[in-house]
Amino acid sequence: MSTCVGGMTTCFRFPGQLNSDLRKLAVNMVPFPRLHFFAPCFVPLSSRGNQPYKAITVPNLVQQMFDAKHLMAYCDPQEGRFLTCASVFRGRLSMAEVEESMLNVQDKNSRYFVEWIPNNVQNAVCDIPMRGQKMCATFLANTTALQTVFRRIQQAFSAMFKRKAFMHWYSGEGMEESEFVSTESNVNDLISEYQEYPDAKVDI
Repeated sequence: MSTCVGGMTTCFRFPGQLNSDLRKLAVNMVPFPRLHFFAPCFVPLSSRGNQPYKAITVPNLVQQMFDAKHLMAYCDPQEGRFLTCASVFRGRLSMAEVEESMLNVQDKNSRYFVEWIPNNVQNAVCDIPMRGQKMCATFLANTTALQTVFRRIQQAFSAMFKRKAFMHWYSGEGMEESEFVSTESNVNDLISEYQEYPDAKVDI
């Protein structure tokens, strides 16, 4: 996770072909205030000892970024749609190749991207590679598939809350049962919001 955080803040610390800043990232990645959760990813995920023997290309990095097996959130993007995405590539890369590879993925998988947010993928390139890597990429996805993460949490909470499991620890610290009920309601509202937006249409 620290590698992902370091990757996304690379452009704030090093020069590059196309830099980004935190404000621009927040504006581009959060289309609605409540939907501010991301599925992070760092590629390639391999031991440093294997690096010299693996040929990594930009299309290969892009393919791995959109693979559910590489996401650090347990959800499958193909079960939802991408609202926004941001990627930061590090290494001696061609910006044109990065843009072309990202556009190819979007064209081939257009059904997994919402139609009502044009140009919803933001790319940045930093010329300075990560130590021990010739090239790598960090990826953040704001996808409606994240609702599955919240649904799992809600279902686990609901099962324990019905049995009042561990409640005495919290009530002993001054919390009330109504606070748990309102929090569960808030999570359910968030799940509903994620379900609402994949097929939303723009009013013209």
